[in-house]
Amino acid sequence: MTDPKLFAARFPGDFVFGVATAAFQIEGATRADGRKPSIWDAFSNMPGRVFNRDNGDVACDHYNRLDDDLDLIKDMGVDAYRFSIAWPRIIPEGTGRINEKGLDFYDRLVDGCKARGIKTYATLYHWDLPLSLMGDGGWTARSTAYAFQRYAKVVMARLGDRLDSVATFNEPWCSVWLSHLHGIHAPGERNMEAALAAMHTTNLAHGLAVEAIRHVTPNVPIGLVLNAHSVIPGSDSAEDKAAAERAFDFNNGAFFGPVFKGEYPASFLDALGDQMPKVEAGDLAIISQKLDWWGLNYYTPMRVAHDPAEGAVYPAAQGAPAIGEGVTDIGWEIYAPAMKSLVEDLYRRYELPDCYVTENGAAYNMELEKGEIDDQPRLDYYVEHLSVVADLISDGYPVKGYFAWSLMDNFEWAEGYRMRFGLVYVNYETQERTVKKSGKWYRELASQFPGGNHKTS
Repeated sequence: MTDPKLFAARFPGDFVFGVATAAFQIEGATRADGRKPSIWDAFSNMPGRVFNRDNGDVACDHYNRLDDDLDLIKDMGVDAYRFSIAWPRIIPEGTGRINEKGLDFYDRLVDGCKARGIKTYATLYHWDLPLSLMGDGGWTARSTAYAFQRYAKVVMARLGDRLDSVATFNEPWCSVWLSHLHGIHAPGERNMEAALAAMHTTNLAHGLAVEAIRHVTPNVPIGLVLNAHSVIPGSDSAEDKAAAERAFDFNNGAFFGPVFKGEYPASFLDALGDQMPKVEAGDLAIISQKLDWWGLNYYTPMRVAHDPAEGAVYPAAQGAPAIGEGVTDIGWEIYAPAMKSLVEDLYRRYELPDCYVTENGAAYNMELEKGEIDDQPRLDYYVEHLSVVADLISDGYPVKGYFAWSLMDNFEWAEGYRMRFGLVYVNYETQERTVKKSGKWYRELASQFPGGNHKTS
């Protein structure tokens, strides 16, 4: 096993080590203190959508175990906690009345982190859209962008004085393509026109929220968390390389382009422009306001080949075989080098600010044996991917921190509770938490920061 103290020497002394969670995945208490349903509450209750018809009603019961869980985070030795705020707790209908009890919960969370010396990295949207907004079309409706702007303003007015950082969205790729084109996530749409409308509304909502946050809390660093895809052609053929470039534009460019260049990719517009919603004058200027940082969520590469089928829909790319060293329990290829080439490629294509790895981790479903969880494969995954982060830093890339996904096992969206990503094991019947072997290693590593005896530049 890599000695965490020796491993620490590969990182600057001010590097941020943290853990990450999301509200719907851990909080539970879906009907408590004025919270109204989100699209994920509805989706979970529809047959055939989520494995085993699991839902977020209890999850990790974090809402009722807040102080214990904050003690657990402190015990993990980390410097920072990345969490998300549930819009349905704050403005339960999406618009209209503000729910003070919802804000009170996050007050306690932020104050609890501060009292324990833990930095707070908040995400405003991690997929739990208030269900009421679906009556107006949800993310396909432009009005939702303005509802989000108001929500951002309300949250920052209340919490912004104690937040170390804020992200507008987590992984818009998922809440756009996975949710409106592929039907795998809530609200379960399978429609390109709906997906394109959701894409532009989401991008606009991001920009409007940046405006609101800068107005209310000008000193809080603002970012956007993107699950950028490392798109690798399945062969050296010209067809596969062209397919990979189209897939890049579709999976990455649809978000990076407007935010960091003020434009949608040309190939994207050529193929899909006639199905796009109206991009109004000034939209792209709002979307492309400068950010202080961006977050990378990385788990697995995307390998693609040209799709030769007649009438194949843009990006006309299909999956290509994996070449990595096996897969995790969720079936995702393990291939750490793709994380490095991805970051290099993104900095080559766009003018990007500082980067934080806001999620990285692996699903392995080991159970308790004699009070211990030996999840060596997860530990190996962390070592490999953190080695890549260290290499990027030594190559001069501005990677400033790393958040392990996840602090604890939780509701893994369409996979329900069958996939475990945690550094900490959760017994969902008793809610007992047990730190896994990987969690103990990560604690040793994170405890070396900030400072320590290693390099500080």
